[in-house]
Amino acid sequence: MSKSRRQFLAATSLSLLGAAAASFSKAQMSQDLPPGSPSAFGTAPAVGPDVTMSTFAEAEKLVQMPLSDGERAMAAASWRRTMAGLYERRTGPRKLALEVTLAPASRWDPVLPGEKTLPQRDRFIRSNANPGPLPANDEDIAFAPVTQLSRWIETRQLSSQRLTNLYLARLQQFNPKLRCVITLTHELALAQAKKADEEIAAGKYRGPLHGIPWGTKDLLDTAGIPTTYGAEPFRNRVPSEDGVVVKRLHDAGAVLVAKLSLGALALNDIWFGGQTMNPWLPEEGASGSSAGPGAATAAGLVGFAIGSETGGSIVSPSMRCGITGLRPTYGRVPRTGAMTLCWSLDKLGPMTRSVEDAMLVLQAISGADAGDVASVASKLDFDASTSVEGLRVGYFPAWMNERPATSVDRAAVDAVKNLGMVPVEVAIPDWPYGSLNLILFAEGAAAFEELGFNGGMSQLRVQTPDAWPNIFREARFLSAVDFVQADRLRRKVAQEMARIFSQVDLLLVPSLRDEMLTITNFTGHPSLTLRAGFVEVSRARSDWAPDASMPLPSFTQPRRVPHGVTLIGRLFDEGTLASAGLALERSFGVVGERPPGF
Repeated sequence: MSKSRRQFLAATSLSLLGAAAASFSKAQMSQDLPPGSPSAFGTAPAVGPDVTMSTFAEAEKLVQMPLSDGERAMAAASWRRTMAGLYERRTGPRKLALEVTLAPASRWDPVLPGEKTLPQRDRFIRSNANPGPLPANDEDIAFAPVTQLSRWIETRQLSSQRLTNLYLARLQQFNPKLRCVITLTHELALAQAKKADEEIAAGKYRGPLHGIPWGTKDLLDTAGIPTTYGAEPFRNRVPSEDGVVVKRLHDAGAVLVAKLSLGALALNDIWFGGQTMNPWLPEEGASGSSAGPGAATAAGLVGFAIGSETGGSIVSPSMRCGITGLRPTYGRVPRTGAMTLCWSLDKLGPMTRSVEDAMLVLQAISGADAGDVASVASKLDFDASTSVEGLRVGYFPAWMNERPATSVDRAAVDAVKNLGMVPVEVAIPDWPYGSLNLILFAEGAAAFEELGFNGGMSQLRVQTPDAWPNIFREARFLSAVDFVQADRLRRKVAQEMARIFSQVDLLLVPSLRDEMLTITNFTGHPSLTLRAGFVEVSRARSDWAPDASMPLPSFTQPRRVPHGVTLIGRLFDEGTLASAGLALERSFGVVGERPPGF
């Protein structure tokens, strides 16, 4: 008798075990059934290791599902015939590896049945303001928004090669301080800039991104250039093909100068090269996981950047680094050729120095692609001169008087009213929105299953309780039934958001308010984070759970840092979102201030 079997018998009530075993022995196996009998659960060959009543008693603590002694005994006696075989895909004997490009069969659609999608037309009208003369100072050129850079390049006051060399030099100069670059794409950038200048000189101007240097979060594939996910196991990974967003920006004539840092596997701001720092406060991290795009854009090292968001990875670094971050509607921008963390949540979007810049980039990268089953064809209606008069802007009064809101957030509500928009008080039910993260954790663990089994997770630099290695291990013990229930809650929350947007055109919220950050990432609504003012902090901030053994730096004199607010828009209505953002950006009057020392 095996040791496990002896332990099983010693720990089990013989009467209960006997009853369960006797009942189970009477069940007919499939090979004993006469022809024409349907199959039944519990008749498969027994597979896997023995489990005991104590196995279930301990597991009940994880899933918070108590069983009686009788129920526990029956489950232990039948598990190997009823349930264990369901793990065969992973445990064998007929193991089947799932290729990384394979998406789940179920797809999240943010548009509810019967809901009318906006907008109904395609229109894109950029501002026609005179960009002014080209500055004599290289630093002034480096910090100029794409709206100006593009006009100077279009009129040949500025060459792409000059601008590219300027940014390459700044990337090399400031990267040791910020640790925001994983790979400098020097040769590609110079070749693309030369081609851009030749095309523009020949009258073949491609549009506002032609000749503009940019950087991408290093989870977008680039042919022949490493794409590392910021993670040790992938630092030598070199794709053979460009991701779709990279292809579209190449087609727009943009010049790729750098693969920028991200927290390992898109979590927070620590990667295999260290922690990416905030240009405004170099004693603290840039926040993540789009840390490199946030830091590089804020420090004037690129014209614009591409980030990604699953649960705050564009919003948070945009807020911390004082830039503009646009998280598009789920499905608008295809993720083909991008690292998958969570199929039903991942989104790619622009990180820029102004609101209109973000829209110029969004126009270039929008549109369905067959490689991403969640991507959809959509319209983009944007006119930089559109009036915001009468727009209904919802806000949550209680949130504006609670942390993390500040006086800057409260002033933004006043600015809405002063601009002729109409503030509308709104409210949401007090539901357990954090329960939705079960979906994120389960999908993430599935996306990186192989890394969990081959030891790759142990190579990641951060091994704290709030880092992916531990969370993905814990996710294995989440209940599949609770996953389905979380998915149902997701639809219920989407219905609640549809109710709110029947009352307002957009929402104004504190950028890092947990409920709305979670809700809108799961419902797929677009968000726009923009600098609205400045606040003072006496201690460095962190994405990571507090660690008493490693206290964060504190300052005897408070430090002045940018603070942003976030607008949430209706599904696929980024045009209205940007119109309100442009008006607020002009009203705030703080977008042009630069981080000291850069």
